[in-house]
Amino acid sequence: MLNIENVDLYYGAAQALRKVSLNAPANSITGVLGRNGVGKTSLLRAVMGAHPVASGSVALDGTEITRMAPYNRARAGIAYVPQGREIFSLLTVKENLETGFAGRKDRDIPQEIFDLFPVLADMMGRRGGDLSGGQQQQLAIGRALVTRPRVLVLDEPTEGIQPSIIKDIGRALQYLRDSSGLAILLVEQYLDFVRDLADSVHIMDRGEIVFSGTGPDLEDDNVRRHLVV
Repeated sequence: MLNIENVDLYYGAAQALRKVSLNAPANSITGVLGRNGVGKTSLLRAVMGAHPVASGSVALDGTEITRMAPYNRARAGIAYVPQGREIFSLLTVKENLETGFAGRKDRDIPQEIFDLFPVLADMMGRRGGDLSGGQQQQLAIGRALVTRPRVLVLDEPTEGIQPSIIKDIGRALQYLRDSSGLAILLVEQYLDFVRDLADSVHIMDRGEIVFSGTGPDLEDDNVRRHLVV
């Protein structure tokens, strides 16, 4: 389980997170929704250690990791799929996947990745920059899975992706939740995607969690008002 407790985060004098608390349990998809600029990516930066928190705590399976360096968080079992994918465009698909070996002793790409995303097996020799946006997103998720994580963190994986691949990604996340025991923390703006997938949902506004509930709760107009522009 990933546990975030009363986290405050600042950029200079500007406060981006205000006493944010949430849990991402194993065998579960935890969704975080909100408009642009409300603190969703800042929350993930706190989780990954990319920006220090001013107060509060981040723990993985009961172990405090609040001051742990990002590379040690990755070794501890947290894998990150960033917004915009950030694959290595000049490396091949195979080489991109192999970057997930960092910090691991074994050097095997799990077959499960190719079962989830068969297109990657067919394109191992192609450069990442030659793939479509949806294929690059599948590659970014595959690269994260090579690390064999306990927690999978995704920042807007549906952004700029065609509907058919969004469905493929949704099915992959459901499979990973149900079969591997992963805790999945999913930050999104695509309400329907989160509603259909998430076991629990949190909505952020102005750096705070303003609603916590389940997917069906997103049908409530009083809940949706936090998401409209």
